[in-house]
Amino acid sequence: MPGKTVNSLDFDKDPRDTRVVVAMSGGVDSSVVAGLLAREGYDVLGVTLQLYDHGAAVHRAGACCAGQDIDDARRVCETLGIPHYVLDYEKRFQEAVINPFAESYVAGETPIPCVACNQTVKFADLLATARDLGADALATGHYIRSRANPSPENPGRRALYRPVDSDRDQSYFLFATTQEQLDYVRFPLGELPKIRTRELAEEMGLIVADKADSQDICFVPQGKYANVITKLKPNAALAGDIVHIDGRVLGEHPGIVHYTIGQRKGLGVATGDPLYVVHLDARSRRVIVGPREALDTRRLILRDVNWLGDMPLAETGPEGLSCFAKVRSTRPPRPAIVRLGETGEVSVELVEGEAGVAPGQACVLYSGPGDEARVFGGGFIDHSERSAAAEAMLSSLLQPAA
Repeated sequence: MPGKTVNSLDFDKDPRDTRVVVAMSGGVDSSVVAGLLAREGYDVLGVTLQLYDHGAAVHRAGACCAGQDIDDARRVCETLGIPHYVLDYEKRFQEAVINPFAESYVAGETPIPCVACNQTVKFADLLATARDLGADALATGHYIRSRANPSPENPGRRALYRPVDSDRDQSYFLFATTQEQLDYVRFPLGELPKIRTRELAEEMGLIVADKADSQDICFVPQGKYANVITKLKPNAALAGDIVHIDGRVLGEHPGIVHYTIGQRKGLGVATGDPLYVVHLDARSRRVIVGPREALDTRRLILRDVNWLGDMPLAETGPEGLSCFAKVRSTRPPRPAIVRLGETGEVSVELVEGEAGVAPGQACVLYSGPGDEARVFGGGFIDHSERSAAAEAMLSSLLQPAA
């Protein structure tokens, strides 16, 4: 008996009988996904989320899911001859993404709202909507790959991999995709370079073929975080002291919201030696600075860990699992060891060390350093451990006054 024919999305049925909801931002990537799937004969529905009160951002290049983008998505769907729906998710986006972003920033962290957006709005709420629409899958324009990885308990299980186009790798922002979500979502652009995506848009006659790529944080106009945070959290702009890690008060700052871990420029103090922000003490409104070596980090403690490996972390033993870790979206994965402690604490040892690691950032884990690497998941950095000398000075500085 001949085997079943599997379509391009790994379903055992004809594309015409396979309904796919495409998350359409109004950009070239998601538009090409819709076009490719429609061309292959899938039953495609385009869905665009209105995420925030865009106001002046409507005509801002690089905005995502603003007024112009919604109109562009609608026009693309008209060109492709597929239905298009707009869902008002403003309130949900405010609660799940913008407010936690502000809270985290005020606490002295460096949050990544795009992860929260994918984790909650796009891959939770929109996924549920896709199921309600009777879809077999939700497809997005992210540059990342997934492949079938069946197990005896879950024949539809999938694994996550870095994309062909390493310059467009979005795995850092998608580490929190759960196994259940991963099994349902498809990423048709993972095998394509960006330049080919634009060529396809031209071939399909899509109006967005030459449209500028969206920026990471859609609700922060011109990348001015401080303006957004100050509006949401006025107390974040309260002044405080700039303190050297050795305890010396060097000057004043206009609010910790204007500073990030690892920052060197614009500190407003001069001592002769280069200084960097090494810690943000939100409770006492202090910006703590020090020499570059005070930023060197060897060990991270993670929270909200999402593990996608085949072997449970609990089975890796005290020696842990050798892997590769990425603590910034723009840096390549570097050698690391992930361990699960007896108390359930997940730690990552950075074999070569890393400078300027901030709480709130993501630490994403991979099977290797190359483009074929599998994504093992990751977590958010709760805190980091530096050299013994730096830890001792920081600890002394952060001790509550007697």
